[in-house]
Amino acid sequence: MRFKDVFSIIGPSMIGPSSSHTAGAVRLGRVVRQLLGEQPKKVEITLYGSFADTYRGHGTDLALIGGLLDYETDDPRIPVAAEEAEALGVEIAFLTSKDKADHPNTVRFNLSSETRELSMTGASIGGGNVEIVNVNQFDVKFTAVYPTLVISHHDRPGMIADITALLGRSEINIGFMDLDRKGRDREAMTVIETDVSIPDSLIEELKNLSMIHEIKKVDLAERGE
Repeated sequence: MRFKDVFSIIGPSMIGPSSSHTAGAVRLGRVVRQLLGEQPKKVEITLYGSFADTYRGHGTDLALIGGLLDYETDDPRIPVAAEEAEALGVEIAFLTSKDKADHPNTVRFNLSSETRELSMTGASIGGGNVEIVNVNQFDVKFTAVYPTLVISHHDRPGMIADITALLGRSEINIGFMDLDRKGRDREAMTVIETDVSIPDSLIEELKNLSMIHEIKKVDLAERGE
């Protein structure tokens, strides 16, 4: 990854000792919370590599929980995030794995709410930056640096053209796109990072396209609760 400015190296304003183990962890939690779209009821968090070795000492567990509660990286409630989650009725279990991951600060979430289930794997890659590498068994990548659409759909001819045409008509510039599918004419997921925030009205238009199942927006610039 190429860092864009000095803040990408030193990290954001934050609670905790390490941008990788705390600020990045908060952002990973916020990403998966936004993908779920609501407060989770049960969460299983599996940690790999350095995360697995040091998560308690570095407060990574509290940072991940804080993100799941949609806290910002500098939220003063992060040190008591576990108690806050318990008070809200959120059940959280931490596991560690010796399996090799592509990055030492990798975490896998399995979440469920009253209506949805979601899995996501991502890594904290330094300076508070993150990279998501898998959502619901689809190998799609994005950084959450920019507003992002995560679109679940059926693989059909013209789907990407229809999506990009709507974005183009709304003068939304695409900075990055990734797609994974289970096979030809089967389920697929497309991730689109854009230069500006995507209005809800445009998301509703996209949902009306044929064979779109679900669209989730990830925008960490939107303040948490």
